[in-house]
Amino acid sequence: MGVKKFIELVTETLGLDEMKKSSKKKSVKNLLKKLNSKKDAISKRLKAKLSKKKTKELNEEMEIIQFQIKKGEVILKKLNS
Repeated sequence: MGVKKFIELVTETLGLDEMKKSSKKKSVKNLLKKLNSKKDAISKRLKAKLSKKKTKELNEEMEIIQFQIKKGEVILKKLNS
């Protein structure tokens, strides 16, 4: 038995895969929370009167953040199932 196979067997036996999943879930949840707070901050900044250039930049940043939030939610769903 090779080292790699032994490590896989031990992790399956001890249930360490579940621990990895739970830590990944926690990390993704934290990232989503930070992205949502950043999204809220950008929304507040967009309500203020800004130059067209600054508004365009903030809108682009908002689109990127929304896309990342969607990706994070998909990853979280995969980890939950």
